[in-house]
Amino acid sequence: MNVINKIKQMLLNRNTVTILGVLAGVIALWFAYTVTLDKAVKPQRVPIAAKDIPAGTLITKDDIEYVDINKDVLKKAKIITSASQLINYYVTNNTAISKGAMFYSSQVVTKDKLIERDLELIPENYKIYWLSVDNTTTYANSIYPGDKIDLWLLTKVNDKYVYEQFISNIEVLSVKDSRGQNVFDVNSGRTPAVLAFAVPNDMFVYLSKVEFLSGMKLYPVPINKNNTDKDAKTEITNQDLQTLIDSMSITTNPDESNQDNNE
Repeated sequence: MNVINKIKQMLLNRNTVTILGVLAGVIALWFAYTVTLDKAVKPQRVPIAAKDIPAGTLITKDDIEYVDINKDVLKKAKIITSASQLINYYVTNNTAISKGAMFYSSQVVTKDKLIERDLELIPENYKIYWLSVDNTTTYANSIYPGDKIDLWLLTKVNDKYVYEQFISNIEVLSVKDSRGQNVFDVNSGRTPAVLAFAVPNDMFVYLSKVEFLSGMKLYPVPINKNNTDKDAKTEITNQDLQTLIDSMSITTNPDESNQDNNE
């Protein structure tokens, strides 16, 4: 009974009540702070690229692994947080995702919304050219969309073989297999058949001539990415080869042909 009486006396003491109130307030503040801090710093498990994923590629579960990220970062960066938003989606045709990188919502699309990059990015007064290639001429299928290449021409002049650069600084838009699929797609046979790239109209004419002229063949030569000049223009670099092609072909002006026919 003495213990109970002492407790009652303590509770009736104004100083004791004040101290207990302060302690209760401190505990409440500490609890609220802990909950808030836990929510702020508690990481969330998100998918990242398990390997380099080229543009236009179908994403599968084998392309994904996971890492823990602060939730606040996810809100600000529009990062994809669920594998269900990735598997069976495609990487957009104007980007590639590096190994270890997080997936952003702007980088993936459904198949029906996938726009062919090689058609989307054709500048005015340019045409798409499809260069026939194989596993050997693409250096074991190591030329990717977005890479820069030079075109070299192999021909024979006065019974001697000539192999020289013809056109420089061409950006590869896509690499297709014989069925027209992106060669880096998981469903592709991974054997390249054509490189697609855009060139000015006058160069398109020369490339078309080379394609039909006997004894001439074009080869893609990758440009070292570390030495690529982003501002470099696509241009014919060998006037002698240009003159040789002109000497072996005839270019007609459609307007002049129509005028002759009318006469």
